[in-house]
Amino acid sequence: MPQDGGASTEVTVDAGSSSKGAAASVSKATGANQALLALWFRGASLAYGRAKPIRAGTYAIESNLTPYGMLHKMVSGDEIMLALVIPEGWTFSQMRTAVNNAPNLKHTTANLSDSELMTTLGKSGLLPEGRFFPDTYAYAKNASDYALYKQAAATLDKRLQAAWDGRFQATPLKSADELLVLASIVEKETGKPSDRAEIAGVFVNRLRKGMLLQTDPTVIYGMGERFAAQRKNIRRSDLKRDTPYNTYTRAGLPPGPIALVGKAALAAAANPKETKALYFVARGDGSSQFSATLPQHNAAVNRFIRGQK
Repeated sequence: MPQDGGASTEVTVDAGSSSKGAAASVSKATGANQALLALWFRGASLAYGRAKPIRAGTYAIESNLTPYGMLHKMVSGDEIMLALVIPEGWTFSQMRTAVNNAPNLKHTTANLSDSELMTTLGKSGLLPEGRFFPDTYAYAKNASDYALYKQAAATLDKRLQAAWDGRFQATPLKSADELLVLASIVEKETGKPSDRAEIAGVFVNRLRKGMLLQTDPTVIYGMGERFAAQRKNIRRSDLKRDTPYNTYTRAGLPPGPIALVGKAALAAAANPKETKALYFVARGDGSSQFSATLPQHNAAVNRFIRGQK
């Protein structure tokens, strides 16, 4: 075996490999003597003290690792792990692109439509938007992308149910699905994390009063590819063009989530800040200015959007 410190070599072990087969894999990758390795691995197996199968996977074998240490890695499944970051606020389309482009991931779902993917996940008839939890996902080399989707969907279900179970009792929301929709709006509207709960409070107040939500992110979502074609500009005509997601033309929540929702947005939608505010506007530094009346809001718009004093 090489003895040049802690440098490592990737070794892939096939399913069902014995200690002899594992020795052959290590030998092929490192150039070490296969027969000697097989003897060492056999001795290490006896020293291990109990029969444990060697797990298939790709392992980092350090040059100074003992045969026992190698075997321990392979029976414990201590594989090389990679990470895929799915940010909060992404759309499902962005998530699919990231998964499809992730290196060393077995792409078993790439040719499936969104509908077909949801069916394989046991969620037939459910739109995928917002149904996956944004997080950093660790995966082993050659893991299936299906397993990643399944984990992300299960995590969202768990987080959403926990948020719904812990909701404040006076909420106007009628279901966990409505909470998810509101949380997705809060996710897209929030620039400064400390404003998140008050933004949720504004939308809850408007829902209670039967006011239009009038939130641009839902309009943008309903525009689809037209938004990119307009160089990511939203026009006054877009606010008037009716779509199921246009909260300037339609009352209540839109028909579904508009983004992937993180834990903090779910918590804010479940337990918004008590506030008298019905309006907010971006200050330009990531934070929001909240107002209880329309004249106050108009003054804030003039100051922060139009630059008037």
